[in-house]
Amino acid sequence: MAGFEGFEKRLELHFSGDDPIFFNMGLRQLSFDSLQQVLHEVQCTVVSAVANHYFDAYVLSESSLFVYPTKIIIKTCGTTQLLKSIPPLIHHALNLHLTLVSCRYTRGNFIFPLSQPSPHTSFHEEVVYLENSLPNHLCFRKASVMPSNLLPSHAWHVFSACDETHLVHFDSGFYTVEVCMTDLDRSLAKKFFRRPGDGKSADAAGKEMTEISGINKINPNALVCDFAFDPCGYSMNGIDGDRYSTIHVTPEDGYSYASFECVGSIYDGDDFVRTLKRAVQVFRPGKVSVSTTTATPHRVWARVAGALEPLGLKCRSCTVDEFPAVGNVVFQTFTTRRKKTGECGGGR
Repeated sequence: MAGFEGFEKRLELHFSGDDPIFFNMGLRQLSFDSLQQVLHEVQCTVVSAVANHYFDAYVLSESSLFVYPTKIIIKTCGTTQLLKSIPPLIHHALNLHLTLVSCRYTRGNFIFPLSQPSPHTSFHEEVVYLENSLPNHLCFRKASVMPSNLLPSHAWHVFSACDETHLVHFDSGFYTVEVCMTDLDRSLAKKFFRRPGDGKSADAAGKEMTEISGINKINPNALVCDFAFDPCGYSMNGIDGDRYSTIHVTPEDGYSYASFECVGSIYDGDDFVRTLKRAVQVFRPGKVSVSTTTATPHRVWARVAGALEPLGLKCRSCTVDEFPAVGNVVFQTFTTRRKKTGECGGGR
């Protein structure tokens, strides 16, 4: 029997509308019942939630959901059917007089690809499903697999689509970082196992894992919503103003995996390096991939390497590609220095 699939599928949808209410609440007007209907199609549920003035954050039975007035982000692991969320989300958005203007789908290489159900049996099938599910006005589309020949287990799959008005519509000051980590340090991975009969709730056990692992120190300013699964596994969402962060851990030996994702600004300076370093230190992985979506790729790869190389990780590959309504995706892979493979390449 295959183990649990840690690598997530990630979907980000952006909407637009003319109703003034949209600019205040927009997608946050969706009822919890509507969100549950969407998640039922995906095959997951909400287990915990937190919100602030800017957005709503949900911890799911398989990863996370973030709802902003103008965008929705769903990230799910396991054998979920993430792309099946697109039709009901478009339907519910239309009822709010909102129109889909851009879409981005990303994922790594599955550890157990043969266990994935349709439409996730291959990237080709996923792209076909996306092409058929998105409205025709999202006519600028691109699908690409960003390879790492020296670390093929961490190849990066990207699909994006947008309408004409959002072809080059992205905020040049912000970036999204998606980090995938495998071969976690065994002693650190053990911190994400529940003690049999601990008598704690999932929330209380999650809070304990947050503290003993050092996750609470990654961004001390963030409001953390955490959850511990039984007998093992962990998820958290962090809220800091209008920015989110999220971590998910599958700690079982043999297919251990952890992910970290956050949003930041190129003007944060050393905060980017410090945050990335703290997140990876929690797990001390043997293999890491970092995908950074940004309008300014020349600033990215050196900062990522500057964060990870002091931790004993060596950059093995670096690839850049451009996508509609997204900007540039910089994809880098790292392994521990004891693995003697190639050097980090620069650019495409």
